[in-house]
Amino acid sequence: MTQYGGDRFDWIDLSTGINPQAYPLPVFHQHSWAALPDAHAMNDVLKAARQAWRIPERAGIVAAAGASALIAQIPTLVPAGSVHIPAPTYNEHAAAFRLHGWTETTAPQADAAVVVHPNNPDGRRWSAAALPRQTRLTVIDESFCDASPQDTLIDLAARPGHLVLKSFGKFWGLAGLRLGFAIGDPALVARLQDRLGPWAVAGPALAVAAKALRDTGWADDTRRRLAQDSARLDRAMADAGAQVLGGTTLFRLYKVDDAAHWQARLARHHIWSRVFPYDPTWLRLGMPHALHWPRLTAALA
Repeated sequence: MTQYGGDRFDWIDLSTGINPQAYPLPVFHQHSWAALPDAHAMNDVLKAARQAWRIPERAGIVAAAGASALIAQIPTLVPAGSVHIPAPTYNEHAAAFRLHGWTETTAPQADAAVVVHPNNPDGRRWSAAALPRQTRLTVIDESFCDASPQDTLIDLAARPGHLVLKSFGKFWGLAGLRLGFAIGDPALVARLQDRLGPWAVAGPALAVAAKALRDTGWADDTRRRLAQDSARLDRAMADAGAQVLGGTTLFRLYKVDDAAHWQARLARHHIWSRVFPYDPTWLRLGMPHALHWPRLTAALA
C-alpha cells in the first residue's frame, strides 16, 4: 500500500489460500462473548469434528487457537533429535522444530517427519506408503485437505506417534477466528492439551465451528465452486502466459518468466500475490471472490 497506494479494503489479497467466500456467521448468543468457553461447547465442537472428518475412534483430538498454535508446540512432545521436512513446503514447521533444538535432515530416516498434505505451495499429495520413515513422531498437516476430503490420510491418526493437523480457517474462510485441531496418538494429544492450558479456543469460534462442521450442504457447494474457480483461474493465467505447476482448489502455483515482475504488475491493480525466494519463477495465487474476477481479468490483460 505504501508503494502502490490504496487502503486495506481496496486491495484484493490473493497471497493466501483462504476461501474468499467464507462460511456465513450465525447469530451469537451473548453467552459466547460474556462467559469463558465451557466444556460443553468444546465437547460439542470435538464431536462435530469427529463426524465431519470421520476420525478413528481410537484417535485423540484437541482444538487450539489456530493450527499455528499447535505447530509451535508439537516439537516439544518428544525428545529433540533429527527431523525430516520435505521441501519446499510451509516454513513454520521447520522454524518450530529449530526453535526447540531439533536438527533438520534431508534423510527420510529421522526421529520425526512432517509432511504437508496437500503440500503448500505445489499441491503435492502424499500416500501412506510414501511417508518418510521415522521412529518417534509423524506429523501430517492437512490444513488444505478439506477442499479435497477424498485425499485425507485421517486413518493414520490411529497409529502410535502420528498426528494429523486440521485448519478450520482455510476451507471455511474464517482465519480470523483462529481455530485448528490436532488428531492422533492419544498420548501425544494429551501432552498437547496440557501445553495449551484451559480456554484455548474462544467461545465465538466454538459456536461457529460447531455449526459449520455439521453443514455438509455448504461444504459440498463450496467444493464445487472452488473447483470451477480454480479451473477458471488456470485458464486466465495460461492465456496470460503462465504455466500451471499445481496447487489445490484453494490456491494455484504457476511458473512465469519473472515472478517479481508479475507480482508488481498485479500490485499496480491493488492485487497481492505470493512469490518465493527459492524460485524466482514461481507465483502463487489464491481464489478471487466472485466480485473480484473483473479486476483480476483486467490486471492480466
